[in-house]
Amino acid sequence: MNLKINKEFESLIPALTTEEYQGLEESVKKEGCRDAIVIWNNAIVDGHNRYKICKAHNISFKTIERNFDSQIDAKIWIIYNQFNRRNLTSYQRCLLALGLEEIFREKGKKNQKATQLVGRGIQKQDIMALQKSAEPLDTRKELAKIAGVSHDTIMKVKKIESQVTPEEKEQLVKGEISIHKGYTAIIRKERKIQNESLKEKNPKNVEGLYDVIVIDPPWPIEKIERECRPKQPKEIDYPVMTLNEISEISIPTAEDCHIFLWTTHKFLPESFNLFNIWNFKYVCTFVWHKNGGFQPFGLPQYNCEFILYGRKGSPKFADLKAFNVCFNATRGKHSEKPLVFYETIKRVTNGKRLDMFSRRKIDGFDSWGNEVD
Repeated sequence: MNLKINKEFESLIPALTTEEYQGLEESVKKEGCRDAIVIWNNAIVDGHNRYKICKAHNISFKTIERNFDSQIDAKIWIIYNQFNRRNLTSYQRCLLALGLEEIFREKGKKNQKATQLVGRGIQKQDIMALQKSAEPLDTRKELAKIAGVSHDTIMKVKKIESQVTPEEKEQLVKGEISIHKGYTAIIRKERKIQNESLKEKNPKNVEGLYDVIVIDPPWPIEKIERECRPKQPKEIDYPVMTLNEISEISIPTAEDCHIFLWTTHKFLPESFNLFNIWNFKYVCTFVWHKNGGFQPFGLPQYNCEFILYGRKGSPKFADLKAFNVCFNATRGKHSEKPLVFYETIKRVTNGKRLDMFSRRKIDGFDSWGNEVD
């Protein structure tokens, strides 16, 4: 008897590990196929692995027909049937739940359409029924509820599935690697690729040399773990470089050049060392006092950043009026620098200006970095 294997149905079922498949194969060879293979319209809905083993070893099997109103109903049954039958790891439960994602999305669209129909000449009792069925559906939360995990975990598994190798997936399925560890490994791979891409864009390739350089190196930092945000990922949202890689950056300076180097408390010593490596003379330190924003518990109020000012040769300032080394400005996105700083630099300097490792394009500056190309 030949049955149909519906690839969509089969993809909803978490794959067995090598050991699990071998164990099932030995059992079927020894004891036969004890459980009937469940089918719908001659397509397997439960028993894909048993069917393959039986066909490979010419072992007879029984089937049982189930009735479903639609393919969607069959998919829902397949997923919930797996939850009921197997001792699943968190990763496997997430994979099963993700199999319902498109179904829930379709349900959400139908709910939206139902909401739009309410009040258009429909009977009162029908309106009430539509309103009840048309409640907003948060797909991620629904999937998390089904899998018994947080909605962040569901999204991590989805990210992992887009890039995981077969070997890594088997370790995740077995529970040998945690979801968080697998997700972190994926993010680090992406950052490494981004870093390599960034290194290929050598600043030597920018046109000409610059009279003014603002540089905000991607210091090798991690986010602070905060008690009030225990699930916040430690990874930051842009690729970082090692101190050695930063020191090897080529700075396209004119003979007379101003440099403004953004840094933090932690990297102040390394920042002074960079000036020596890049052959700049340190002059003074500017301080950005940040207005507002979240502050970590149990730590000093790190509510400022520093800009080391240095020079090469004998660059001149165009205007020193109200040119203070301390200034206030509101925080923006992570690592984004205030526009008031750039406006000041434009006012007090002349010549070509370069903003290295830009997070956005700034008028009056050429931009270099992988976030503005």
